[in-house]
Amino acid sequence: MSEYKIPSITTDIFIFDDDFNFILIKRKNNPFKNQWAIPGGYVEYGETVENAAIREAKEETNIDVELIDLVGVYSKPNRDPRGHSITIAYTARGNFKDMKADSDAKEIAIFSFEKLDEIELAFDHEIIIKDCLNKAKTTF
Repeated sequence: MSEYKIPSITTDIFIFDDDFNFILIKRKNNPFKNQWAIPGGYVEYGETVENAAIREAKEETNIDVELIDLVGVYSKPNRDPRGHSITIAYTARGNFKDMKADSDAKEIAIFSFEKLDEIELAFDHEIIIKDCLNKAKTTF
């Protein structure tokens, strides 16, 4: 029997408000230490992707979220320098007043689409954010 390398599965949660402002976390750890990222993380064994998204949002932002839409699956083998990972991105809503940097988040902040080009983003998150904003704007 041959061995197969299996990619990791992650989830990213784009939390936005009525004005399409959104939350990003500043990464505390490598890779991309001190760069801004969409809240997210690894799906644990035995966990659904949806539950992982809700858990990761809470762990990194302290916000209880309601998932709105599945945005897409991002699977380029080189998107994460730690190895091949596939992320499943969702749009979500939650109370921004509850936000607090937690877990592997060094900081947390609210951003607008107009400032997107000024933000040093981790991974392929610029692409994901643009897709999420487009999805959110067609939904609301």
